[in-house]
Amino acid sequence: MWSVIAYITLIVYCFALAYITFYCLLQFHLLYFYKKYNWKHQNLAYLRADKTRKLPFVTIQLPIFNEMYVVERLVDNIVQFDYPKDRFEIHILDDSIDATVEISQRKVEEYKAKGFNIELFHRVDRKGYKAGALKEGMAHAKGEFIAIFDADFLPRKDFLLTTIPYFENDSVGVVQTRWEHINQDYSMLTRLQAMQLNVHFTVEQLGRKAGNCLLQFNGTAGVWRRQTIEDAGGWEADTLTEDLDLSYRAQLKGWEIVYLEKFGSPAELPAEMNGLKSQQFRWMKGGAENARKLLPTVWRSNMNFLQKIHATGHLLSSGVFVFVFVAGVFSVPLLFALQEVGLPTGIFKYFLIGLLSVIAVYYVANVQAELKKESTVLRIAKFILLFPLFLALSMGLSLHNTVAVIQGYIGKKSPFIRTPKFNIQSLKDSFKKREYLATKLPWTTIVEGLLAIYFMGGVIAGVYLQESSFLLFHGLLMVGFGTICYYSVRHFGYK
Repeated sequence: MWSVIAYITLIVYCFALAYITFYCLLQFHLLYFYKKYNWKHQNLAYLRADKTRKLPFVTIQLPIFNEMYVVERLVDNIVQFDYPKDRFEIHILDDSIDATVEISQRKVEEYKAKGFNIELFHRVDRKGYKAGALKEGMAHAKGEFIAIFDADFLPRKDFLLTTIPYFENDSVGVVQTRWEHINQDYSMLTRLQAMQLNVHFTVEQLGRKAGNCLLQFNGTAGVWRRQTIEDAGGWEADTLTEDLDLSYRAQLKGWEIVYLEKFGSPAELPAEMNGLKSQQFRWMKGGAENARKLLPTVWRSNMNFLQKIHATGHLLSSGVFVFVFVAGVFSVPLLFALQEVGLPTGIFKYFLIGLLSVIAVYYVANVQAELKKESTVLRIAKFILLFPLFLALSMGLSLHNTVAVIQGYIGKKSPFIRTPKFNIQSLKDSFKKREYLATKLPWTTIVEGLLAIYFMGGVIAGVYLQESSFLLFHGLLMVGFGTICYYSVRHFGYK
């Protein structure tokens, strides 16, 4: 009886570890594409529009919902674009149900008086959430091109002058820029978020582009050709990540996405834990929903086998958290199972290739990519300090993200919960005593605390059994779940 349970535990753990390793190797393959591309194009200069010529008309859409702390700075920033005033219009797509609407209206009146083409479109039903707002906004848009910015972004003045020239290639449907982080150094939480996002906006995005694989529009800080949106079927609200959905449908139609890694668009990272968790939930569940929706089409397409594998890995990427969670939970009884079946822990050394791949990917994205003007020594020192903490945080989010992924796979619907932003730009800013903070503590937070205790037990069991192979793994899980639980409670209803 105990032998059967021991073997089942071992098989489940090894299967989860194999999935994680395969995902990590796919990431390493993207790193290969990324390095190869940068080696060949290290001196590549970006295009720039000639303002002496008649430039195409652009509609700038600003979809917002309850953003009273950042909507003013957003509009103030957009009107500073170095682009002919008569060649763009600004549409604030405001679904807010609070004072944001009045703030938006005041900004519209202010800039209309200064000669800007700016309008406010306020919906009261939020039908389709962000996708619905963008879809309805298309009916009012006069532009040949559609630029989209979320409320927390502060794009550079030359954004349109840099992105629009790429559309001279008739096959280009989207131009996406890299997210920068205006509050990266605000806290340990924002530093760790930046570490993960830097991977996506370097190795993943450019790696997929360089490998001729499908990549994505990231929902903001990019420009669409209007014709591309219409040809791909328009915005659809049946997933929580409408940006990934439309990106894939457009590329499967033959449109190209241009990604500008070296052109940054600054934005605000979530400064408190529950805001981060709501963002993660939306991204993870939306990714799973898109996997369910798009994978059959991907495999029926005329893409080659490698492209299909990478598209599958991309769409299923949120699922890696399920296997991280399963591997973590089963690793504690595995300590005793290995004693029962008499297997040495050395059999797991082959899976270390996955960890080494992840280290390489994150090192390149956060040290070699030089996204911040810091010395190489300082970047390396930060990486050595932050990477173990990043692993712990990622593991700590695995329960929360697993729930999101499973809901996405089984088709359970939930509303679009936007991530609140508080105009946090420097250490002197605070989200304390602000609106929009979480007022309902989810059951997962309690379980996260219990899991921290569970993995503490794993550490103790490892010491007792004189089995050190899992001590680091269980220690990271203990710290990760404990940290997530602590800050979820600390930032709950913070007033």
